[in-house]
Amino acid sequence: MQRDLRGPCRERYDEAAGRQVRSLEAGWEHTSGPVVVVVPGLGALGYLTDTVDACAAWARTFLLDVPGFGRRGPHGCPPEVPAIAETVSAWLAQFSGGPVVLAGHSTGAQAALHVAAAHPDRVSALVLLGPTFPPEQRVLSGLVRGFARNSRHEPPGLFRATAPYYLRGGLRALVRFVRSAQRDEPEQVITGVRCPVFLARGEHDGFSPQPWLDRLAAAAPDGRAATVQGAHTFPFGQGQLTADLIRRGAGLR
Repeated sequence: MQRDLRGPCRERYDEAAGRQVRSLEAGWEHTSGPVVVVVPGLGALGYLTDTVDACAAWARTFLLDVPGFGRRGPHGCPPEVPAIAETVSAWLAQFSGGPVVLAGHSTGAQAALHVAAAHPDRVSALVLLGPTFPPEQRVLSGLVRGFARNSRHEPPGLFRATAPYYLRGGLRALVRFVRSAQRDEPEQVITGVRCPVFLARGEHDGFSPQPWLDRLAAAAPDGRAATVQGAHTFPFGQGQLTADLIRRGAGLR
């Protein structure tokens, strides 16, 4: 089911893994060429809409509302990295357009990584933006230190873009989501990815420090990394920059 929204996006509902998954679609006029699928961090879509708009200039693009904080009512899946990866995989299985360029930010990068490793036939290129969490942040003290380093560099307006999603999700779901991401081990998963992997972080990203990004890039069979301006949520307000990174990860000029 599709419903046009104001602006260049339209709302879709698709069945995946026995649940209804909502997404925002843009660039549907592109009937050939790459398809971009974006998985948000911590279930917040608002800070990535301008990235979707910019990607739509050259590709059909989907922003998946997983676990489902973009609307009231039942979630599309449990707020945990493995469940989100399973749901994205099921959604891709229903999509008939062939392998996609799969991009994820933050915890969404962790989920996207699992999808690419488990289903190489569904992903032609993988883009990991600000992938979380390095081993030192898998305990509360390390997570707090990462938050302290990062928060002072985030742009004004970010809270307004993300708060509605967090409020709909609720504190319990957010805590469950973060703990799930802390239990994850991306450094192990990435060794099983077969497609090209492009990683990027903001220069002030406290949750995805440079040594962590370099470690992941080195562990990937075909990995490259870049650092751009900004903090962890660098895609917010920099949609064109982020779309250019995704395009670069797709191997397009």
